[in-house]
Amino acid sequence: MYRSLELKKLRLSITLLLGTIAFGTFGYHIIEEMPFFDSFYMTMITISTVGFSEVKQLSVAGRVVTILIITSGVTISAYTIGTLLRMFIEGELRKTFGRRKMEKMIKALKNHYIICGYGRIGSLICTELKERNIPFVVIENDPTSIENLEKEHYLYLPMDATTEEALIAAGITHAKGLVTAVMSDADNVYIILTARGLNSDIFILSRASNENAEEKLIRAGATRVVLPYQIGGRRMAHVLIRPTVVDFLDVAMMDSELGLSMEEAHVKQNSSLVGKNLIESNLRKDYGVIIVAIKKVTGEMVFNPTPAQKLDAGDDIVVLGKRDDLIRMNKVI
Repeated sequence: MYRSLELKKLRLSITLLLGTIAFGTFGYHIIEEMPFFDSFYMTMITISTVGFSEVKQLSVAGRVVTILIITSGVTISAYTIGTLLRMFIEGELRKTFGRRKMEKMIKALKNHYIICGYGRIGSLICTELKERNIPFVVIENDPTSIENLEKEHYLYLPMDATTEEALIAAGITHAKGLVTAVMSDADNVYIILTARGLNSDIFILSRASNENAEEKLIRAGATRVVLPYQIGGRRMAHVLIRPTVVDFLDVAMMDSELGLSMEEAHVKQNSSLVGKNLIESNLRKDYGVIIVAIKKVTGEMVFNPTPAQKLDAGDDIVVLGKRDDLIRMNKVI
């Protein structure tokens, strides 16, 4: 809004200045019968008040034109230059202070996610994290992507994600996880190697273009690797073969009109549920959730667990229910 108003003022002042130049040029040409170039020259030295000698002795009418040019031209010129300087200085100040404020916010992040690359995949990930109020920072050096980041008001670093400096600035040492979603598999490998060297325990999720790249990314240190094209192809096939199942998963995995969501909850060491089975936990009774699966601390995945299934510290419970109920349950667990 502010920038639009300033641009309107600048356009108006430039229009008035050009009008004054045109008035002076035609005025001298008609009244003093000067050639057009001499008329333009006289107008410009009058507006700029440089004090050069007149092209010819002016008549009374010519001097009136000169007075009008001076009074209007000097004022309009000063206003135009002032508007340009104000826009430049204030714009630069806003950028500088805005950047410093953002850097402070990035330094204050803890247990956040670092997103390397703000392309099609990276932007979707950021949207999901924002909707769930999960803190994150993006590393991106493409000018077009940076413009989109500023429009979304995301925290970002205009740096090369493959450099150690960028990852350190993003808080790699105290981040919860890192997502490397740049287009180049080679860059993804380099980012993973650098990140793993700075934080050996961090969770790293990487995209891959093909299965061969997936193996290399895992060897480099990626915790999990996703192949977007493979997932997209499988989903399209599933929509054709079993559309009802896909509809159910959409309802369970994403926000919907029903308000349902599928989430995971981690059973901590001090949780009151440790040592209890599902009946004793009263999760279904108290929160109305459906226990879909339990990932044991050993890594074993128990699907559709029985009521007698025991919960241990470190287990991850996959549950389906309403978002508000899941939030309340997580606080207890």
